[in-house]
Amino acid sequence: MITPDYARVMAAYNAEMNRRIYAAADTLDDSARRADHGAFFGSLHRTLSHLLWGDAIWMSRFDGWEKPQIGNPASADWEPDWAQLKARRTDQDARIIDWAARVSPDWLAAPHTWFSGGAGRELTRPAWLLVTHLFNHQTHHRGQAHALCTRLGAKVADTDLPFILPQDALPA
Repeated sequence: MITPDYARVMAAYNAEMNRRIYAAADTLDDSARRADHGAFFGSLHRTLSHLLWGDAIWMSRFDGWEKPQIGNPASADWEPDWAQLKARRTDQDARIIDWAARVSPDWLAAPHTWFSGGAGRELTRPAWLLVTHLFNHQTHHRGQAHALCTRLGAKVADTDLPFILPQDALPA
């Protein structure tokens, strides 16, 4: 099982990595961000929109955020405006950091029940497993975004977890 410290470190790491990916993507023109380059969601923009949507879905279950009114099939087009996508990403990252600061061992150990649109039924899993999935999902799709940025000639800053967070951001 993971700990609250894991959630806090991963929330900080994901926020920093999102800043780095968006900074690299900002050096590209909009047509490059929107072009289909064969990634799972096609374009860099659509990949980042899906990632924003996925975080919002999980956080609606974990912390009572407003649930997106669209399902996974439309998630890549959830936020069509680049400036809005960036602003929403920054806001969501701050909110995830705030939520992670409030996660307790008891909450992580408890079962969590939700209705899965993808599965078409109610599911119950340990909260710690779902939080692990939240951060793994971010890392997975950010890796795709990183590959697209690299392919398009944008430089993403270093990505190695042990070296990018300030020492004071790490639990003792």
